[in-house]
Parts: sequence; C-alpha cells; structure tokens
Amino acid sequence: MSEPTIQFRRLAEQVADQLRRRILLGELADGSILPKEDELLREFPVSKPSLREAMRILEAEGLLRVRRGKLGGAVVRRPNAANVAYTIGLVLGSQDVSLSDVGGALRQMEPACAALCAERADRGHMVVPALRALHAEAVEAADDFQSAISASRRFHEALVALCGNQTMIMLAGALETLWSAHEQGWSTRVTDDGIVPIDERLAVLEEHRQVIDAIESGDAHRAHDLAAAHLITAQHYPGSAGMVDPAMVRHWDH
Repeated sequence: MSEPTIQFRRLAEQVADQLRRRILLGELADGSILPKEDELLREFPVSKPSLREAMRILEAEGLLRVRRGKLGGAVVRRPNAANVAYTIGLVLGSQDVSLSDVGGALRQMEPACAALCAERADRGHMVVPALRALHAEAVEAADDFQSAISASRRFHEALVALCGNQTMIMLAGALETLWSAHEQGWSTRVTDDGIVPIDERLAVLEEHRQVIDAIESGDAHRAHDLAAAHLITAQHYPGSAGMVDPAMVRHWDH
C-alpha cells in the first residue's frame, strides 16, 4: 500500500474518531443532520476524499444514515439495540444460524433479566407499573391476532429493558429485537387468526401476569423460573424454524 493511501486512510479515521465521539456523547443528537460538506471541511482541514471516507466509516458502523437527493444529508443514529440486532443478524445470517438458535439464547438471557427486575429496589415504581400497563394492553388486544402478538412482544422486550443492567439491556435487547422482527413479520403473513386460538393467547397472558407478580414480590428465583418455563412454550410458531434474516430487523426497526 502506498504512503499517500495510508495517509488518506489515517486522516479519514481521525475525522471519524472525532465525529464518533460526539455522537456517543450526545453532542450530535440522534436524528440530527450533520453540517454540510463545506462546513465540515472548514472544521476538519482534510481533503474531500478523506472526509467522504470518514462518512463511509461511520455509515458502515451504523452511526450515520446518508440520505440522497434535495433533502439529503448525513443523519445521526445513536447506537441502540436495533443497530446491534442488525449487526448480530448479519453475522448469524452469514453462518446460516437458525432462528431457533436465537430462541435458545433468549431462554437463557430473558429469565435472567426477569430475575434482575425482581431484584431492583425501585421495582415498585420503575418496573411493575410499566409491566402491568403492557399486560393490560395485551389482555385488551387478545381477540385481535396481530395486536396480541405485538403487545406480547412489547412485554418481553420490556422485561429486558427494565432489568437495570445496561450490558444485558443491550445484548439481550438485541436478541429480543431480532426475534420480535421475525415474529411480527410472520404474524402479518398469517391469514387465519385461529392459528393461535384465543384460549392459548389468554393462557400466555396469564403466564405473563405470574411473572409480574413474582417480580413485584421481589422473588427473583420464581421470576426466573416462571419466565424460563414460559419461553419454552411461547417461542413456538411456524416461522421460528427458519434461518436468521437480518433484513427483517431493518424492516421492523422501531
């Protein structure tokens, strides 16, 4: 590799490092538009190719989304579970990993999150009310298949999001996002609402209620075991036998 190419790459990486730091610190807000190229060149004394390479680095990392056209620009995207889910999906998809394998990982991680929820000293006002509200919404939507699937997935995602451990929230949250994207994609293709009878939907929701009760009482062991037992039956749907498709995450990114 020639010296000019090395220098070009080094300058691009330096610019990317500075912009990445601003994004991670929140100095560049999620959803904001980066300044125009001319403004960035005034701030960073590098060539246009170096600046554009820096943008490509950040875009590849998922920290920028470049929009083309008259209303175009580089849109800031702070890292979240959906970004991680997409990256994990790419890796698993490239290795022909089955969705059931993702389910197996969730059967280990989600019960641990339920236990962490039960261990939170502030669970009475930070965890339980949110889970109760989601449960009530799911019960209300039980007679509508797609709404019931959506409400149920939000409950599972909340168990992770409210556990209080940031590393687990990111890692388990990414797997929840990956699973939810596939399950919701499957639900939209279902033409027979009776594929999951209403009594089965209500039974699932009763298991959710028991997990919430265990969390509220602070019984981490029971919350863990109830969540683990629930997932063994709750993860079965026709699409779960397929392979991981990272494109599903992009489609259902919420």
